[in-house]
Amino acid sequence: MKRTIKLAVVAALALGATSAFATNGDTMIGVGAKAVGMGGVGIGMGHGAESALSNPAMITTVNGTEVSFGGTVFMPDVKTDLGDGTGFKDSDADLSVIPTVAVAQKASDNFYWGIGMYGVAGMGTDYRDATGGAANFNMVTNLQLMQFVVPLSYKANGFSIGVAPILQYGSLDINFKNNSGGPLGGLAAGANSDTKGVAQDFGVGYTVGAAYKIDNLTMGASYKSGIDMTYKGQISEAMQDFTGVLGSDDLEQPAEMGIGMSYVMGSNTFAIDYKKIQWSDAKGYKDFAWEDQNVYMLGYQFAQSNYALRAGYNYAKSPISDQGLAGSLANVFNLLGFPAIVEKHYTIGGSYAFTKMTSMDLAYVYSPEASEKYSYSLGGPATAVETKHSQSAITAQLNFNF
Repeated sequence: MKRTIKLAVVAALALGATSAFATNGDTMIGVGAKAVGMGGVGIGMGHGAESALSNPAMITTVNGTEVSFGGTVFMPDVKTDLGDGTGFKDSDADLSVIPTVAVAQKASDNFYWGIGMYGVAGMGTDYRDATGGAANFNMVTNLQLMQFVVPLSYKANGFSIGVAPILQYGSLDINFKNNSGGPLGGLAAGANSDTKGVAQDFGVGYTVGAAYKIDNLTMGASYKSGIDMTYKGQISEAMQDFTGVLGSDDLEQPAEMGIGMSYVMGSNTFAIDYKKIQWSDAKGYKDFAWEDQNVYMLGYQFAQSNYALRAGYNYAKSPISDQGLAGSLANVFNLLGFPAIVEKHYTIGGSYAFTKMTSMDLAYVYSPEASEKYSYSLGGPATAVETKHSQSAITAQLNFNF
């Protein structure tokens, strides 16, 4: 078992150097293949070791010791037309790998604990090779977040409570070039943005949860705190280059709260979750006028002794909207660098147990193309920036039970 855990952690560290793209804002719709295959549900339904972040009270569904590790191959398709007459240009940030490692153990009749490392969120576009016109400013953005968590849970008489301290690692890099032919805020024509390389930070937070099971019905609730992060020299210099005004480098990962329930009927499980992501209160995001998201998740599972089939749907309205000419900076940065506009996610998944100790989970997510067109003027004539964005992702996870 120690060897398995060591291999899992090594895999997570190796994969963690890659960037992720966003689904609900900049957060993945779910953590772990079981949750992802059911549209992200995990507040009112237990998924074993992978439940630490969605609802730590749900790690009480393990029977002994469970070790899970795997990853998601994420494939966004993003293209943007800056309104300069040269048409759409494709972002080269079209492939990312997102890791997941989780361990949970039943330590006694009532007490459970675990440890996990997850790639949970990120954003990024890459137009460095774009040509023609303003060439999308040759913008490159790369935000990546990983969370290290230790869930602790207590269970008695069908009721369980859990808490999980979180240590978050984040990195952010923003670079672009002024190809507009004239001055752009504090950036001369042809000059590159003067960022200071990749900025990194650590932040701390927590998630708490509760669940109650009566007969075939399980109900759950969870709260995840906001996590303050500061990326020195990134956002402030980018804002200064665009507008001549120095801004803040804070980019807080927002608080989340949610409820959920699941009902088992023979081999069938029906689940529904709701959560609210508070972008409008998060430092950095509120400066770019991000709005709170109401996320709705529906999931279904058909399970037999050695296999399970899953399907799900996840919907959340985009947190960004057109801010008009007065919000030109937000409009350009949101659509060109951080295009969190996808809203619908269709998912399927499954599990197969090779032995009593070993099983594999798979999940696939498809987000149909979303399109937004926002007005802007950065010192020149008014025009509009338009972005089209679709996503697909494949998640694979290997589980060991002892």
